Amino acid sequence: MSAKSWSRKGHQLLPEPIEQIGKQVLDAAFAVHRQLGPGFLEKFYEEALCIELAARGVPFIRQKPISVYYREHLLGKQRLDLLVADLVIVEVKAVEEMTPVFKAQVISYLTATGLRLGYLINFNTALLKNGIHRVVR
Repeated sequence: MSAKSWSRKGHQLLPEPIEQIGKQVLDAAFAVHRQLGPGFLEKFYEEALCIELAARGVPFIRQKPISVYYREHLLGKQRLDLLVADLVIVEVKAVEEMTPVFKAQVISYLTATGLRLGYLINFNTALLKNGIHRVVR
């Protein structure tokens, strides 16, 4: 059975290399949240997540610029919080309440890059599992 033909916990499965990087991102995020808990600024969680990924040997680019086009015209550049192993986008938040525009932001990043998997992670929650949103394109 191929990875595309079934799902786990209601999530569409992607090719194994993408799923593996996604798992490493989540493992690192849980480690950061266990250590710091909620209540800090977004930039601290982003930095801590980078430290955790680096300690695990997971390659990433922080604040990766991407080009945004409209009808083949360059509109400008925008920055991803993290691009992990050139396969997974991570948008870090530390907000009181998640809004639909945050998910739309991740979808836009996936569309602009042609990537399939993104995570929207809000570290400002008592239980991190409640702050993780997996976005598949």
